[in-house]
Amino acid sequence: MNEYKQLLRTMVLVLLVLGAAAPAAMGDNEFSREESRRILEQVDRLVTFGERDFSAEYTVSDVRPGQGTSRTKLTLFRRDRADTYTIIVMEPERDRGKGYLRIGDKLLLYDPVPRRFTSINASDRFQSTNMRNSDFNKSTLSEDYRITGHSQEELGVYTTDVYELEAITEDATFPKMKIWIDEDNLVRKSEDYSQSGRHMRTIAIPDYEKIEDRYVPVRMVIQDELRGRTIDGQFKHERTLIKVEKPSFQELPDMVFTRAYIERVSK
Repeated sequence: MNEYKQLLRTMVLVLLVLGAAAPAAMGDNEFSREESRRILEQVDRLVTFGERDFSAEYTVSDVRPGQGTSRTKLTLFRRDRADTYTIIVMEPERDRGKGYLRIGDKLLLYDPVPRRFTSINASDRFQSTNMRNSDFNKSTLSEDYRITGHSQEELGVYTTDVYELEAITEDATFPKMKIWIDEDNLVRKSEDYSQSGRHMRTIAIPDYEKIEDRYVPVRMVIQDELRGRTIDGQFKHERTLIKVEKPSFQELPDMVFTRAYIERVSK
């Protein structure tokens, strides 16, 4: 219960970001591919781990107005140099033992009941929450997007550069994005859009933890801009709260990133 109250307090604070006034109109700035890549590479570098392995425990709380809150606990293992990750679901009990294995462009889901792997899409919702499977990937903004506009905006205590992005590859989960970057080149807010410009979701990242020369987002709130429920005459959005604990750069065995490992630990 204390953990849930803490998550709710975080959500209240983040409402200041999620419910901020509409961003200032983008300027007519022209960015070359080289300039876009240089700016976005600075953002990617801080949250990408290079030659180091990464592991952490995640608590994903899905808040659905009028329906309550569901919680998923998982362990993530990530190896950016090989573009791979493994996820083992620990809770809830009905999903315990499910595993995800990403190797390059291929993503597999393991179900321990039929003991079978199936191919899934990176853009699919993770465990029916507002997260996407691709949210666990390393950051590749510089590879997937180009900057089409720029402005500056005060976002709570942060003075941010706001960049409007357009996808340049089919690997991008959303065709268009906006990102709010603070003075340390960390993303504090992002908005995802469809090709037609429809606002799909908003992500706020209030807290990072610095490990060596890299940063791990340890608290995030994802608001679904399309799904929710009207309660007492007010529309309340569905939100997903993510808490990351025990982040580590300790080296991992190669076997962690295999089907055999997922099958073994899912028994």
